[in-house]
Amino acid sequence: MIGSLIRIRKMQSRPFWKSKRWSLFCLLAVWTQNGVAAERPNIVLIVADDLGARDLACYGSDLHETPVLDNLAQNAIRFDQAYAPAPVCSPTRASLMTGLHPARLGITIWSEGARKPDRTRRLLPGDSLDHLPQKYVTLAEKLGSAGYRTAVVGKWHLGDGDMAAETQGFEVAVGGTRWGAPPTFFWPYKNDTRFRGEFRFVPGLPFGKKGDYLTDALTDAALRVIDDAGAEPFFLYLAHYAPHTPIEAPDELVAKYRAKIQVDHRHRNPIYAAMIENLDNNVGRVIEHLKAKGKFENTLIVFTSDNGGYLGDPKGRNGEVTTNASLRSGKGSLYEGGIRVPLILKLPEAAGSKATKSNNARTVPERVVLTDLHDVILKLAGVEDMSNDNSGDGVDWSANLLDPNVPWPSRSLYFHYPHYYETTTPVSAIIEDDHKLLHYAEDGRTELYDLKSDPTETNDISAREPALAGDLLDRLNRWKREVNAREPVPNPNYGKDDGK
Repeated sequence: MIGSLIRIRKMQSRPFWKSKRWSLFCLLAVWTQNGVAAERPNIVLIVADDLGARDLACYGSDLHETPVLDNLAQNAIRFDQAYAPAPVCSPTRASLMTGLHPARLGITIWSEGARKPDRTRRLLPGDSLDHLPQKYVTLAEKLGSAGYRTAVVGKWHLGDGDMAAETQGFEVAVGGTRWGAPPTFFWPYKNDTRFRGEFRFVPGLPFGKKGDYLTDALTDAALRVIDDAGAEPFFLYLAHYAPHTPIEAPDELVAKYRAKIQVDHRHRNPIYAAMIENLDNNVGRVIEHLKAKGKFENTLIVFTSDNGGYLGDPKGRNGEVTTNASLRSGKGSLYEGGIRVPLILKLPEAAGSKATKSNNARTVPERVVLTDLHDVILKLAGVEDMSNDNSGDGVDWSANLLDPNVPWPSRSLYFHYPHYYETTTPVSAIIEDDHKLLHYAEDGRTELYDLKSDPTETNDISAREPALAGDLLDRLNRWKREVNAREPVPNPNYGKDDGK
């Protein structure tokens, strides 16, 4: 039912949730057994860009200073094994919006990579959309149709024009385009020097001055969204570009880390470290603003990243950016370093009883995937997803957040990246219990790891456990057929005129 209502809303000039019919529907939807309408929590979803699983101090960084997020993790729910559904950005963001796996959506690489696929390698990459089609009912549409004010500030990267965020349920969109990275983090946030002459810009920001920094400006916009929502519940998707390339940060912070780095530090990039401290400061600004407005207690705050940390450009333009050690590899790869991300979640006061407050400060060791957040956010917001449009690949573990004694759901995790990257050739993977199998399309090899005894993925046991490897590969292939995963194919021109 809700899917049909949302489609009607798309065709109306007046927001459907403001109509009398929809107001009655929402009132009935939130009515409790005692006949009292529950107060909707506000929702702030903060997604950093390329922030690695070990980039926050509370997750093991030996250089980066992140006191705000460390404090939030200490007093909220920290997930130790959270996975992005993809090792790059656009697919993960599409999965968050829809609750569907990137392979099912047909979005498996970032938008620009889908438009200009690499045709010089042994395999032609699997086909990928460069946008999120309108047929999918997004998280913003579902929340907006339940009475939420909706805004995205920062990176969109799922299309522009008739695929822009404003067409996908967001009333307000600031700073997002079809592009995945800003040309520069410094005002006026535009130039034509970084992307081979393509002029890029960050739209929707007010006048600034030399030295203004993009992460600060986006946070300014986010604070205005909170204020403009007034007394109405709001969904703020704050999609920071930091710490994605270009690796740029305010000079005073960079100087601080240049002086701090010691020979035994694993993290060694002072500019990247400064970007992360600035990001942490800006998360703190959001939290303090919510407190000042009396909205903090009843706000669900989710902080995460879209994929594993970016190791750096092998051509040397950025040097070594970060390390995900002791996890293997980084962005683009389906090893743990490419898909493990930080995830911190603060429950709203309205999410449960007094017991919720004591449950709000703990560490969750179970594996979760960011696709789940679609369903979890809806449930914690008290919004019943009655849409028949989406089959749903996420798992709702909101009950586990409210009661730690509830058994966590058991399921396999699947990943599919039919593309090349600096860290990988086309690859798919499955995690079943503590075993992880990777299958590489280019040469057909498989690798098998026991993540419990070998979390660094250094000991391939596929030759020692052929039956297990074969069973997991069969499961992986069945799943790929089920979701209609696009596969890479041999390049008939490989080796002939550079494959062009």
